[in-house]
Amino acid sequence: IYHVQRIDGEVASNIRQLFPWIGHVHTAGVPGRHEIDDTQELNYRFLAATLAELGYAGTVAHEYRPSPGRDPIKDLEQAFQIMNV
Repeated sequence: IYHVQRIDGEVASNIRQLFPWIGHVHTAGVPGRHEIDDTQELNYRFLAATLAELGYAGTVAHEYRPSPGRDPIKDLEQAFQIMNV
């Protein structure tokens, strides 16, 4: 998802179009690979719902660089809550 946004945008549209070939989803906040919360460009809750609507049952990996001053464990818990639809 991170790379689709950086290269092409239209993330939800690309997910829908390319869904038959998606075997793995990789998340990271844009910009900077930070948390996937509302401080980033993408609405990951919407993207998670899009994947669920399509029946995605594969692996979701989360890569990120904790922002200074934030609790990385709380950020990971929040990422799980966002992606668990």
